Amino acid sequence: MVLRSQLVLASQSTERISLLQQVGLQPDMLYPTDINRNPSKKETASSLAKRLSKTKSEIAIESLKKLGYTGKFYILSADTVVSVGSRILPQTEVLDEAARYLRLLSGRAHRVYTGLTLYTPKKTFRHKLVETRIGFKKLSDNEFNNYLISGEWQGQAGGYSIQGIAGAFVIKLTGSYSNVVGLPLYETCSLLIGEGYPIQSNWRVMNHKLNNHEKS
Repeated sequence: MVLRSQLVLASQSTERISLLQQVGLQPDMLYPTDINRNPSKKETASSLAKRLSKTKSEIAIESLKKLGYTGKFYILSADTVVSVGSRILPQTEVLDEAARYLRLLSGRAHRVYTGLTLYTPKKTFRHKLVETRIGFKKLSDNEFNNYLISGEWQGQAGGYSIQGIAGAFVIKLTGSYSNVVGLPLYETCSLLIGEGYPIQSNWRVMNHKLNNHEKS
């Protein structure tokens, strides 16, 4: 039996892990990376997403080498960036930031970019950039204030989580929903399949487990 190469996710995001599990993928290893997410001067949101994704992958590769891992890996990394016009809205950590970003998003369209990087067992890099356009409703004072009170904005790019309360603010979405959550599934699976990772074999395992559960 030929053992498949291991899948490493360069993240500990619960959202990204859940999305991978949704399509039958369970990372063999999580390797979160701590990087400076600040954009450089005049850097666009799309360029930032691509750069951060690649940086995460490169750090994970070097760290695994230093730890003595010599096996073959697929290392998947992603970074999601929100922008309104040319303004990048980073992850929100304090209430004033969240309020400022929410005012910007209210009644306007914005874009969500995710940069994907896949490092392959052949020691090559594959990259994709995915864009989703979103329109928010004009928020009432009650919606604005109560959303801030909810605290859901904490640690979220752009100050919101589409799979949470803020899903009620979305009046239009063009593109990938999973991209906004943090990992565009179609593009992720396409990258892995294109490089020989056996995604479909996991689907057979899922079906076997389901049938056994129904019989028990």
